[in-house]
Amino acid sequence: MTIRWRSRCFVLSAGAALMLSVPSVQAHTFKEAPMLAEMVSAGKLPPVDERLPINPEVVQTAEIGRYGGTIRRGLGGSNDHNSILRFNSPQGLTRWKPDFSGIVPNVAESFEANDAATEFTFHLREGMKWSDGAPFTADDILFFVNDLLNNEEFYPIPPSRFVAGGRRMQAEKIDDHTVKLIFAESYGTFLNELATPLAQEPVLWARHYCSQFHADYNTSIQADVDATEAVEDWPGLFRLRCGEVESPTRWGNPDRPTLDPWIVTDEAYTAGATQVVLTRNPYFWQVDGEEQQLPYVDTFSNVVAQNSEALLLEALAGNIDMQRRRISALSNKPVLADNRVSGGYEFYDLTSANSNGMGIYINVTHRDPVMREALSNKNVRVALSLGIDREEIIDIIYEGVGEPYQIGPRPEHPLYDETLSRQHTQHDVGMANALLDEAGYDKRDADGYRLLSDGRRFAFNVNFSVESPQYGDTLEVIREQWEEIGIDLASSGVERSIYYSRGEANEHDFMVWHVPGGLDPYLSPRAVLAIHPQASWFAIPWARWYLSGGSEGEEPPDTMKMRYEWYEAFKRTADPVKQAEYFHRIHAEAADQFEVIGISLAAPQAGIRNKNLRNVPDIMPGSWMFPDPGPTLPQTYFYVN
Repeated sequence: MTIRWRSRCFVLSAGAALMLSVPSVQAHTFKEAPMLAEMVSAGKLPPVDERLPINPEVVQTAEIGRYGGTIRRGLGGSNDHNSILRFNSPQGLTRWKPDFSGIVPNVAESFEANDAATEFTFHLREGMKWSDGAPFTADDILFFVNDLLNNEEFYPIPPSRFVAGGRRMQAEKIDDHTVKLIFAESYGTFLNELATPLAQEPVLWARHYCSQFHADYNTSIQADVDATEAVEDWPGLFRLRCGEVESPTRWGNPDRPTLDPWIVTDEAYTAGATQVVLTRNPYFWQVDGEEQQLPYVDTFSNVVAQNSEALLLEALAGNIDMQRRRISALSNKPVLADNRVSGGYEFYDLTSANSNGMGIYINVTHRDPVMREALSNKNVRVALSLGIDREEIIDIIYEGVGEPYQIGPRPEHPLYDETLSRQHTQHDVGMANALLDEAGYDKRDADGYRLLSDGRRFAFNVNFSVESPQYGDTLEVIREQWEEIGIDLASSGVERSIYYSRGEANEHDFMVWHVPGGLDPYLSPRAVLAIHPQASWFAIPWARWYLSGGSEGEEPPDTMKMRYEWYEAFKRTADPVKQAEYFHRIHAEAADQFEVIGISLAAPQAGIRNKNLRNVPDIMPGSWMFPDPGPTLPQTYFYVN
């Protein structure tokens, strides 16, 4: 039986989301923001009913809003572009429900899948337009599939989310407003994948604009490449001018058309920018229950701060209207609470979708063969875990909030695995020392530190992102604890772009970052599967091998190959029982290998919102895959005065 979904609308309320059927609107009386009405009167814009689709999506809100104002947010440095993405919301073909319980049509008005989950047909909104007024049609999706995804110059290695059975996704145009996406094998998780922040490509690039940066459409493209600094070929020029899903360049070109609720102005995200300002999209395709075109708020402005501490000061001063990113550390909550009245803000809560607040991603593919020998030894990894006093860290760093935990799904999740989540979390210095001795690291230097097989001190030199100072504090406590087992540790903070580049280059002993997969294990398995080229830090070369089909990176051992096979089988089936079975196997094997060490179950988080900002849920999921607050539809937020 073919599966069909029609567009629905949502009531956004305090911590809840209800799905209601909405009849097609026959007689429209669309309304628009005063700033747009002025542009219409001046002849700079067509009337609102000509800018909207024939049947725009109708979003029912807890309160009908009013137009105007600016939402102020902050970016933590020059590489925090995903903060813009989170708020502007990923405008993919599908989106998450506000409570993360499933998906609904988004850019697509409706969709259907065949029984085999190999063909997915998307029906687009007739009359929908890009932010520059050009029509959005099936040709834009075909541009991505035919001219980019299936072009090996642009994608030598295609994104795995658009590959099944070793073959890239294909597309068939049914008519101007209907397109079929086709896979070589069953892909039961595809519709969910499209709701994640990294799967917007089918509707990210406007053919009429971006084709000018494509070699197949521009015969003089090489001259354009030669005239552009820091660009070596046409794919580089394309990405510079049209951006990528997860890149600062996405927000760096005001001329690039989008489907987002707000669009970049002259204050774009470029090198040295101190502020990034986005203004309402006059062609945005959603309206509220009274047929007022969304968004309500005119602009959202992002100050570019030097670090998290600077962002916290902005929040305390009342210069932030809606934010949890970079300021939600538990250590910040007391001072944020003390300044609520003077800062003019209130708290909202987030249920963390993460498994662990900080994971230690041991590099078992270390470039140094002596370090690789040590870190590939499971007894060494277990000893490192036993050498950590998690209760002390929770008390000192996490304000007593948390519990010793590894990397499994959270206890409330159906896939909770006791072994993956709880093993080796006790503090046992005696056992840790015995395991290290047994592993052959029983010799020590004059300071009591263990020696590697070549006589060097067994020492870790580790970076952490300066945007996450709590990681540096945690590493300092671990440094003191590991002295008891003869392991040396030095850590230093670096800017996030440097942090990522070193990880991608496999130049690390271990990396520290939160561990996803607590409430979204299917969507974020990068700590149990080496599949993420930027974040599966325990084995980046294995991830490259997997993503390239074996042409790049390093061939992994059988333990990882088995997990890949189960993961591919998981993606092929739409049967939830079978999906769970495959992930139970993946988790059991990951528990046995013990490649990533956790500290504490990820604690709930809190964000702040301007006390006059409405339609913001009191509680929402906190997750990159969600990604908060986007699926709660910030375009429906508004000010009461």
